[in-house]
Amino acid sequence: MSLADQLDFSRNNGLVTVVTQDATTGTVLMVAHADREAIEHTESTGEMHYRSRTRGLWHKGATSGNVQRVVSLEADCDADAVLARVIPAGPACHNGTVSCFAGTGPVADVLSAVDATIRERGASLPTGEAKMSYTQRLLADRNLRLKKIGEEAAEFVLACADGDAPRATEEAADLIYHALVALRALGAGLDDVRVALTARR
Repeated sequence: MSLADQLDFSRNNGLVTVVTQDATTGTVLMVAHADREAIEHTESTGEMHYRSRTRGLWHKGATSGNVQRVVSLEADCDADAVLARVIPAGPACHNGTVSCFAGTGPVADVLSAVDATIRERGASLPTGEAKMSYTQRLLADRNLRLKKIGEEAAEFVLACADGDAPRATEEAADLIYHALVALRALGAGLDDVRVALTARR
């Protein structure tokens, strides 16, 4: 059965609410509305269509190129709202931002926030170690990065071997942080890890 046939369009003048989420980062990109026609177009083309009060049937990205390729569509328990997980080709907001809810880009969770901070610290490394933050020192020194990853991995393994869940949790956090720094030094980041995990799922 198609999603259009599962939804209840009778409650809001023929419209359902659509929450659009980046399938890779988890960031909520936008909230819009769709009617049966928009949902049917979305299902048949694999790209998001909405119903706008001002422009009617609206193919997201038709003029800007910022299309949203559908990964999954899921109705809520009342069948009057849709969670659309998408791969966006560009910004979702008409203001040019990634999300209509964040002017600076996606920070969907604490790991995204940590990754964004690491990226910002790496964007402008000051001259002189005395002026560098710990993250910047790691980014500037390959040997220090690799040494710290080894240390944190060993401490995590020992905590797991000891059956110490609180310590293992803390060590896992340290290991993840240092791994993200090492990835950033290679020009990669958390989103690349998400893509790799998604591909394996």
